[in-house]
Amino acid sequence: MKIKVLIIDDSALIRSILSEIIREESDMEVVGVAPDPLVARELIKQCNPDVLTLDVEMPKMDGLDFLEKLMRLRPMPVIMVSSLTERGSEITMRALELGAVDFVTKPKLSIQSGMHEYAHVITDKIRAASKAKIRARTNPTSSAGSHSPSVLPSVRNPLVSSEKLIIVGASTGGTEAIKNFLSQMPSDCPGILITQHMPEGFTKSFAKRLDGLCKISVSEAVGGERILPGHAYIAPGHSHLLLARSGANYVTEINDGPPVNRHRPSVDVLFKSAAKYAGKNAVGVILTGMGKDGAEGMLEMKNSGAYNFAQDEASCVVFGMPREAIAVGAVNEVAPLNDLPHKVLHYLDQHGSRALRV
Repeated sequence: MKIKVLIIDDSALIRSILSEIIREESDMEVVGVAPDPLVARELIKQCNPDVLTLDVEMPKMDGLDFLEKLMRLRPMPVIMVSSLTERGSEITMRALELGAVDFVTKPKLSIQSGMHEYAHVITDKIRAASKAKIRARTNPTSSAGSHSPSVLPSVRNPLVSSEKLIIVGASTGGTEAIKNFLSQMPSDCPGILITQHMPEGFTKSFAKRLDGLCKISVSEAVGGERILPGHAYIAPGHSHLLLARSGANYVTEINDGPPVNRHRPSVDVLFKSAAKYAGKNAVGVILTGMGKDGAEGMLEMKNSGAYNFAQDEASCVVFGMPREAIAVGAVNEVAPLNDLPHKVLHYLDQHGSRALRV
């Protein structure tokens, strides 16, 4: 069975480009195109698509308004097509909160050489979206932080905050999973490094949004900053994030090397640096996402003495990355998303007294 895709965009050119990309794939087909959400409503009834691509900003009905109604009345996988602007990134972050599975940026029409890679990106995201678990949003108009889990108590062992690190990787569905994870972290938790597959221009908005929702400080990593307790550092969309050392301190490092597993930033790159420089001081966490990025690096972390957690299948939007890490033997514990922060901090509290200085 082919993946049935409905394209919703007010630009005839974008509709044409997306249609051409999708029709080149043997496992997917375009079942309809719509210039606005009003036309799309009828096409959804007629065509019963598996995945929608939805423009963020459109006439007649805003993309967010349409998404909100859709996720309440007929939940289905949606990929947002976003302009690479500050407003576009803010709207996209809100769309992910409302239930969109993922997003792509609008293609740069002037760069034909980049269209091949763009086609790979969007078709991979469509495949991931077609497998995603979509849950109805009973109250999607509520404020972003109103249903966040409670912040956990402060860590009991002072060595935990000063000597341990939490290393997180995620992809499809990861923006909401990371928000859930970080919103439970107390202000004195160990420093956290995060790689989320996300294009350049969006990670700063993502970090800013999280910073306003969490007890801890959240920022886009710039490289060279000392990793402090109560702080989370997110890989910038244009570069790999690595853990490094400067004397006795852990610091961030930014690297614009080639993509790994077709990703930059790559989870494997971050995890492998944690294995090298943190060893037993690290706790690894792999969250929802498609593909295998992170599995090899997490195994290196485990072999270097780290203790690793994976999000369970039931709570994942896409179970690919956790499944791959589990399959290679890299994971010590598997748990639902809501339980992961407690389990991570409990483990650290129990083992902080044996922290290893490397």
